Amino acid sequence: MRMEKYKRNLRIDHTYSAIKVYSYGTHVATLRGNVMTQHGYWSMTTQKHINYVAKEFGVSSILKPTD
Repeated sequence: MRMEKYKRNLRIDHTYSAIKVYSYGTHVATLRGNVMTQHGYWSMTTQKHINYVAKEFGVSSILKPTD
């Protein structure tokens, strides 16, 4: 599934238990319920993609990786 705003480089896939967010073909975040888990630190553009998906799905928090 492609999102409306970033059609070319942003894609989401629905699985049985989660929604996977892909930016430029790389799996960058996973949405389960109302919490999104970010899988690393990304460029400004990829972060925009993650934030856009979170907003579209009404996500209450984005969990970022710890060092």
